[in-house]
Amino acid sequence: MKILVTGGAGFIGSAVCRHLIKDKGVSVVNLDKLTYAANLESLKEIQDNPNYAFEQVDICDREAVLAVLKKHSVDAIMHLAAESHVDRSIDGPSAFMETNIIGTYSMLEAARHYWKDTLNSSDKFRFHHISTDEVFGDLPFDDSLFTETTPYAPSSPYSASKASSDHLVRAWERTYGLPVVMTNCSNNYGPFHFPEKLIPLVTLNALEGKTLPVYGKGDNVRDWLYVEDHAVALATVLEKGKLGESYNIGGNCERTNLGVVESICDILDERGRIDKPRRELIEFVTDRPGHDMRYAIDASKIKNDLGWEPSVTFEEGLTKTIDWYLANEWWWKPIREGRYSGQRLGK
Repeated sequence: MKILVTGGAGFIGSAVCRHLIKDKGVSVVNLDKLTYAANLESLKEIQDNPNYAFEQVDICDREAVLAVLKKHSVDAIMHLAAESHVDRSIDGPSAFMETNIIGTYSMLEAARHYWKDTLNSSDKFRFHHISTDEVFGDLPFDDSLFTETTPYAPSSPYSASKASSDHLVRAWERTYGLPVVMTNCSNNYGPFHFPEKLIPLVTLNALEGKTLPVYGKGDNVRDWLYVEDHAVALATVLEKGKLGESYNIGGNCERTNLGVVESICDILDERGRIDKPRRELIEFVTDRPGHDMRYAIDASKIKNDLGWEPSVTFEEGLTKTIDWYLANEWWWKPIREGRYSGQRLGK
C-alpha cells in the first residue's frame, strides 16, 4: 500500500509518516510545501528508507498534486497539510483561507479525478481528511463533550477555515461519491512540535529562564493528545473507518492552560534548578481575541467501533516531551535562532 501524506514535514504529519513506515511497513509519499513550520529534520530517521519519498508541492497546485498521485500510484491520501496556529490566523487570516480552504478544494479535485480516471473509481481508495475539535467552538464548564454530531460554531479564523474544509469534504463525498473518512482531534503535543504552540514554547522559555506568558487567568481548558497516539489513531481510521463517517480523537486529558504551564515548570525544576522556582516566571497577559474557554472530546465512537484509545497519560506524555526537548537542542535551537524566537503573536 502507498499512502500520500500532505503536510508530512509538519508536527502531526511527520509523526504519521514515521508511524506508517516504522510500525505499519507501508510506503509513504510526503507532499509538503515546506512553509515556516515544516521541518524535514523531523523525518531524519526514515528519510533513507526505501519506502519513503518526498515531493515539495503546494496543495493549492491541483495539477502538480495530480501528477504526484499518478507518478507514485497512490492508494490513499491522508490530508493533514494546513495552517494551524490560532494566533497567526488572527494576525494574518488570508494564508489560512488560501491553504485550508482553497488547498483542500484543490486536493479534493485532484483526488476525485485521480480516483475516477486513473483508478476507475476503485472501492479501495480512501481520502482521509484530518481536522480539529476547534470547529465545534466553545464548551461550558460542565460534563458536556464534543461528539461527531456537535454543531459547528468556529470562533477564530483558523477554526473557521478548518470548518470550511470539513464541509467541502462532506460535499465531495455526497455529490461526487468520493470515498472519504474524517477525523477531528483535540490538542496535540509531543516531540518535534514547532515552538510557537503552548507546550514547546513554555518548555523552551522556562528552560532559558524567560518569562512565561499565560493568556487571561489561565483557566482555559484543553484536552491533550500525545502525537504518537494520534498517529496510531489516524492509521486505524484510514484502515478500518467506515466510508463517509467522522471520528473524534481525544486524549481524555483535560487540563487548564495554567495547570499545564505549572506542570512544565515543576518537571524542569526537577531536571535542573535556576535561581528561582520556574513558576515565578509565569506572567498573566491580556487574553487573545475570541479565545474559546473549553474543548473536550468524546472519543467513544472510535473506541467502540475501531478499537482505538489513547495509551499515554498526560503526565507520561508531558515528561517524555520535555525530556525530548532537553535531549534534542539540535532540532529546536536553529528554529529559535532563525524562524521564531518566542515572540507573542495574535494580539
